[in-house]
Amino acid sequence: QVQLVESGGELVQAGGSLRLSCAASGRAFSTYTMGWFRQAPGKEREFVAAISWGGASTYYADFVKGRFTISRDNAKNTVYLQMNSLKPEDTAVYYCAATRGPVTYSTSGFGSWGQGTQVTVSS
Repeated sequence: QVQLVESGGELVQAGGSLRLSCAASGRAFSTYTMGWFRQAPGKEREFVAAISWGGASTYYADFVKGRFTISRDNAKNTVYLQMNSLKPEDTAVYYCAATRGPVTYSTSGFGSWGQGTQVTVSS
């Protein structure tokens, strides 16, 4: 199993940018499909983006297409989420997740989770 630690969340003004990082420890990071999810207060955790084990395929929720980019560096055991043109509605705790299975948009499809990092976008 892989252990995940997110970082990079902070307070930013609307229109600004952030890059989240998720460092993985454990074996065979390059064999995991990786995803980012987010959870706002009072709301369910929702899919944001995912990337295949080799990085060739990426997937995004409609509400972040064109603004967020997921990438990974298997040599560094790290996955990133570059977030541009941030909006107040992007405010949430962002979670990194890993699965040995194929890409899925469901939280139940991911077996390993980080502790989350808070992103707050002020208007």
